[in-house]
Amino acid sequence: MSVWTRISDAMSALTKGESLTTVLDKLRTKPERSVAFTIAVIALGAKMAKADGLVTKDEVAAFRQVFHIAKRDEAQAARVFNLARQDVAGYEVYAATVAAMFKDEMPVMENLVEGLFHIAMADGQYHPAENDFVHTVAQTFEIEGAAFRSMRTRFVPDAPPDAFDVLGVTPDTPLEEVRKIWRQKIRETHPDILMSKGLPEEAITMATKKMIAINQAWEEIYDAHEPA
Repeated sequence: MSVWTRISDAMSALTKGESLTTVLDKLRTKPERSVAFTIAVIALGAKMAKADGLVTKDEVAAFRQVFHIAKRDEAQAARVFNLARQDVAGYEVYAATVAAMFKDEMPVMENLVEGLFHIAMADGQYHPAENDFVHTVAQTFEIEGAAFRSMRTRFVPDAPPDAFDVLGVTPDTPLEEVRKIWRQKIRETHPDILMSKGLPEEAITMATKKMIAINQAWEEIYDAHEPA
């Protein structure tokens, strides 16, 4: 049974008067947490798209790029998207749901925050309200300080990327230690690892983007250490 079939079954509860957040509460435990994750991700994407007060076609297109929704599943995804936009519950509720399910799997939450940055920048502008939105979600996931800044610099044009922030090291960190941290981050973020845990395709897509940034940061630091 596909995740979208299971989502359809879960969403049928809404016709009985249950709210979207109530449905999520019932799906937090394995094996249904992949369903809850997908619903929560779509809901956060919907809330993100309207954070600046206007949902644009570019933002909707960016959402589809990040979360790769197959043509056959678009109607079901659109239903979740529209319900989330109309839901009186704030985006903090959905962020808290993801945080509770994946509190021991930080790479999953980091990938989701990066997806939100991608949606925020789809219309070419990074609105203060969008920054507040992404920052609050990141704080809910306990992603703060240099970790948050490293993500923002990869997506916001006027915030140049800092290789040290991306890897969570400083210019004084020995190269061999940086190498160990780089390898650890690659292991944690590698799509094959996340796939083996049964996470949905949305998480895999975001992990791939993050792994590219991690490798670029390592190459930049390594090149800077090479003898002239």
